[in-house]
Amino acid sequence: MPAKPNISFENLKVAFASKSNAELRKMYLVFAMLNNKLVSDIGIALTNIGFKLHLPIKGIMKQTMFGHFCGGETISESSDAASKLAEYGVESTLDYSVEGEGDEASFDMTCAEILKTIEKAENQDSMPFAVFKVTGLGDYQIMTKMQAGEKLSKEERLAFERMKNRVDQLCSAAYQKGIKILVDAEESWFQDVIDDLAYEAMEKYNRESCIVYNTYQMYRHDMLERLKAAEAVSRGAGYLLGAKLVRGAYMEKEAKRADEMGYPSPIQPSKSATDKDYNLGVEFCLANSVYLVSGSHNEASNHLVVDLIDKHEIDKNSDRVFFAQLYGMSDNISFNLADAGYRVLKYVPYGPVEKVMPYLIRRASENSSIAGQSSREFMLIKKEIERRKKSK
Repeated sequence: MPAKPNISFENLKVAFASKSNAELRKMYLVFAMLNNKLVSDIGIALTNIGFKLHLPIKGIMKQTMFGHFCGGETISESSDAASKLAEYGVESTLDYSVEGEGDEASFDMTCAEILKTIEKAENQDSMPFAVFKVTGLGDYQIMTKMQAGEKLSKEERLAFERMKNRVDQLCSAAYQKGIKILVDAEESWFQDVIDDLAYEAMEKYNRESCIVYNTYQMYRHDMLERLKAAEAVSRGAGYLLGAKLVRGAYMEKEAKRADEMGYPSPIQPSKSATDKDYNLGVEFCLANSVYLVSGSHNEASNHLVVDLIDKHEIDKNSDRVFFAQLYGMSDNISFNLADAGYRVLKYVPYGPVEKVMPYLIRRASENSSIAGQSSREFMLIKKEIERRKKSK
């Protein structure tokens, strides 16, 4: 009987193998800032003011926050970052992280840009996925009205059809080029509409292989049941279900809106409840032939998925299970999993520096708000710097 997998996320030599001493010192400075919420908040505020006043701060950003959490400003720059990851067995998806301006021209431009990432992925073995947000392709206010059961005007119906066509254009291109595509999760008040678009695409394109993946935010207390219901529907309809599981990205916004509008919050009562449902979700996926992307920075959850791959005798080189983390975060998890032969996906965001600021602010906020996230990263970087000094 083969030995159980033994993965350590403490192997810092593997975790930071891709980083030079200079890059490691730069990471130290970034996480030193993020580790102090006051300094982080002041830094974000000053950066926003700097861009509004058109001050020459772009170079500073590229050397610090942007340079750490983003692959570059263009597909070409980000491809260089992805190629470096690939040297260490880590795969990538290029994530166009510019938030749309809310008009048809910007929706068309975003669609065209994501099509370019699909074309780029077709020619790169280390880029098995593309990714998009539906709000980059159409007006979220129309989806909000639809989910609330409100009647759409003729113009709104036509705009929604254009949004549907853009979603299908991307999924069809991915299918034709043999690339998988992730549909990101968004806010609960229009997520049902996004789900419907994702399942419609799965029914069309996930017959022979799993191309389209929907995303499930497990910080919602109803999400485990929604995942199970989606699996039952896919089984009955004869298509493969692709599921990316994450804990979630809009918790404060969700809770605030529920409070302001007087409806029950969709958010779990505690982090432990979220963790429990996340782990139950990955267990359900791997026990029921769901194609899984486990999007987690939680070490315990990653260990669980490793154990489940072993338990269900899943080929770790197949496309049945991917681990996923964000570029610039949790390299101790990503690189050690890849070193052990598992399929690991890094989301590599890109876009013009000033237009990616909303993404960077979320990353800074996430690192500051997740209990111990930035301090954990900071501690590991310090330990690696010390290890290198001692090994000289």
